[in-house]
Amino acid sequence: MKHWQYLPVQGLLYIISLMPFWVLYGIADFIFVLVYYVVRYRRKIVAKNMRESFPELSDKELSKIARKFYRNFADYIVETIKLNHISDEEIKRRMVFKNMDIIDRLFDEKRSIAAYFSHCGNWEWVPSITLWSRHTTGKDVEFCQVYRPLKNKWYDEYMLRLRSRFNSLSFKKKTVLRDLLLLRRREMPSITGFMSDQKPSKGDESHIVKFLNHPSAVITGTEQVARKLDMAVVYFDMHKLSRGYYELEVKLITDNTSTIEPMAITDAYVKFLEETIKRNPSIWLWTHNRWKHKVEMPNE
Repeated sequence: MKHWQYLPVQGLLYIISLMPFWVLYGIADFIFVLVYYVVRYRRKIVAKNMRESFPELSDKELSKIARKFYRNFADYIVETIKLNHISDEEIKRRMVFKNMDIIDRLFDEKRSIAAYFSHCGNWEWVPSITLWSRHTTGKDVEFCQVYRPLKNKWYDEYMLRLRSRFNSLSFKKKTVLRDLLLLRRREMPSITGFMSDQKPSKGDESHIVKFLNHPSAVITGTEQVARKLDMAVVYFDMHKLSRGYYELEVKLITDNTSTIEPMAITDAYVKFLEETIKRNPSIWLWTHNRWKHKVEMPNE
């Protein structure tokens, strides 16, 4: 009965997860109106981020992208709740992975992989990648993701349950290197997803790049882990095809980190990410205050 006070919320979320998608998207439409027009959730931050990232666009064009972003955000909420009650067949229809042969080939070679991805589309559906591999998670390989624990313990445990729906492992950011070392000692190849698009945490090493028209501090820990453990590195390129349908394309960054200059992997990730966002700006998480603290480009 731990966290008993959240039982009504948990029950409501479970009932919502049983609903068909056409009902869920009706709820999402209501959430959009509530968040965008009534609560006006972080609209100033979203407007500022978009205006500075795309100075060439008109106010009308930016407003259109912003409204579409909030609609996508509302979809993300109900789609994530749906993870509590969705079949493997349904998620495979709605979340398609391309170029999985890259990952399976590396697994055949007993290689471990660091996968860069981001807050684009519905990132909570990405753990369904386990359904697309020739290898079996927990048997001959492990599929993993890195996360930052949430302050609310009940919500943290709820999200971890959703993220393990397809039998992947969740590693805390602070312990991921140790956890991956343990897998290596077991001679267990793995692929680990790193969400590397937000600003570095206080005390983290960072690398300054030009990203979406901003000098930006970016996370370097993903590259550091990949180099220390001699991991291959891929990028997960997210496409939103239509409402409730996504496609993720696996792109190889490198299968040999020793041949690439320091920070070249991070630079490649930032370039890929910028291309993903510019292709469809509305699918990225613009509510994050990404550029709260100003930085300057080196030698500027």
